[in-house]
Order: sequence, then structure tokens, then C-alpha cells
Amino acid sequence: MLYASGEESERQIKLRAQRLGAENPGIHLFAETDVRRILEVAERMKPSLLLVDSIQTLFDPDFESSAGSVSQVRGCATLLTRWAKTTGTPLVLVGHVTKDGSLAGPKVLEHLVDTVLAFEGDRHHHHRLLRALKNRFGAAFELGVFAMTGKGLIPAEGNPFFLDAEPRPGCAATVVLSGTRPMVVEIQALVASAGLGIPRRTALGIDGQRLSMLCAVAERRGGVQLHDRDVYVNVAGGLEVEDPAADLAVIAALTSSATGRILADKCLFMGEVGLTGEVRPVAQLPLRIQEGARLGFERAAVPRMGLEGGKGLDLILERSVERLRGKDWLKAKAEETSMDDHG
Repeated sequence: MLYASGEESERQIKLRAQRLGAENPGIHLFAETDVRRILEVAERMKPSLLLVDSIQTLFDPDFESSAGSVSQVRGCATLLTRWAKTTGTPLVLVGHVTKDGSLAGPKVLEHLVDTVLAFEGDRHHHHRLLRALKNRFGAAFELGVFAMTGKGLIPAEGNPFFLDAEPRPGCAATVVLSGTRPMVVEIQALVASAGLGIPRRTALGIDGQRLSMLCAVAERRGGVQLHDRDVYVNVAGGLEVEDPAADLAVIAALTSSATGRILADKCLFMGEVGLTGEVRPVAQLPLRIQEGARLGFERAAVPRMGLEGGKGLDLILERSVERLRGKDWLKAKAEETSMDDHG
């Protein structure tokens, strides 16, 4: 393997490898930013893998622009991918991303490669996500979950985004899909009085506009008073959820928090919610049910339509969100815990 680094020197990379215990005599380091020289060394060594870190630091002497410009990034990436296809050598290009998470530089860079893998995750959280945004050899949007440790990244075991904690008002569990991987996540909601008279809608981990829509549905169709109250919704663990199957869990959490009552034990809520309050089918529902049963859940509120098999849980088929305020889902109000109880 040939590791061509334009970001760091050989000594810096070696020190990091020693700290992580990742020294490998089969990895050859080459600190260089001239793409022509990198290809000359690669032609001579014929490595089993060429890794370039990063494409924004490389330059081609044939271009007058500086490294990182659109023409340099496009030209260097074209030379490297042409060499990789000619020799049949796997090529890994490390690239920068913008603030919104998209690839920096020209869009043609994304079209040149076969697979685009993106690291996601907040630096304050323990876990990092490796997501396949593009994949010519398989399904896109597959997800790998890793834990950041003192020895580097290691695969996360179990389901890192759901903690089997004591039930609380405003907490609802659901199963979301990332690619073909099901993950149980906890939706947390807090409904409080609007202190300034103008209610706020704050969302972490889900789309803010979708939260506003679900609040309106919960009030108009579910009978939950929210128009004069602040609403805060968070996806535990720092995960970004775009799966519409989490809609029913969001409304369940809002209902639980607004009423101060805990949801039913070991229950999942899965379903897309429409503007009329109907619970709509979601993709891969049997796979979601199977994952919930594996983690110890006992029943699930799911759409009445769209279920084709799926065993392991007692299923309660729902048509609309109106039943979420019924006695089947909401237990007695949670006892308030005062500061005196903790001394």
C-alpha cells in the first residue's frame, strides 16, 4: 500500500501510527503534493492500494492555478482515476467537505469515483457514522457506526443510539432505516409553556419544518394543545433522522410530554403521518419489526396497511394519530421528583 500525503509529513504520520498501535511494515509513506511524482512512484512500486490525502492539496505542474482550485482538483482527480482504471489498482481519495456536509470542489469529482463515503458525527459525541452517499457496487446510504476511542475508531457493538433507561414522559422509541440497516432510536420531546408568548419549535436530529407540521397534526387531529407552548424535539445520540417512519414516534413523544404521562412499556411507534392524521405505510416494515424484537421490545404501533409478514412483536394496527391519547398507550401520570428527594 502507498500512502501519499499532502497534509502531513512522514514523521507526523508515523508518530500517530505509534500512538494508535497501527504500525504496519506493508504501508509505504510518501509526502508529496505533485500528482505527477506520486504517479511516477506508484508506477514503480505497483502498490496494492493507493491512498491520497487529500485531493485538495495536490497540484499538476501543467496548470497555472494553485492547489485546491477547481481546475487543479478536477485535473488531479482525472489523472489519478485514469491511472487506477488502467492498472486496476484500488484508489482512495480523501477530500474535504463544506459546512453543509457536501463534497468540496467541483461536482465532477463525485462523478469520477465509484463510491463516496462520508464521515459524520459531532465531535462532542462518542460515535461517528460512515455513510455511503454513492455506491456503484451496491446499495447507497448504507451506514457504519464506529466509536471514537484512544486507539482510534472501532466498530460500535449493539445499538448505540438507544439506551434502555427508565421510562420518562416525552420519550418514544422507533426504528429508522439507513440504507438497509435498521436502528432503534429514541425520540425525546419536551412541551413547556411559552415564556415570551411566541411559541418556539426547536428540532435537533430531525427537520424543523417537519416538526412544525407534526405539531399542527398533533393538535388538530390528536387533540394535543401546542399552539401556545414551546416544543423541543431531540433524537438521542446525535443521529440525524430523515426517515418519515419516525413521524408517529414524534407525535407519541409530544403527546406524552404534553400530558405528563409515560408511554406504554417496551413499545415501538413506526409510521409516516399525513396532514389528515392518517398513519401511512413505511418501507421495510418487517425488517424494522425484527430489529425491535431482537432488542427486547414486545409490541409496536404500526400502519394498518402495508404490512407483509413480520413476526416477533404484538402489532397494534393504527389508522390515525387520534388513538395515541387513549388509555392503551398512555400510562398514569409520572410522579414528580422534587429536589428534596435527592437531599
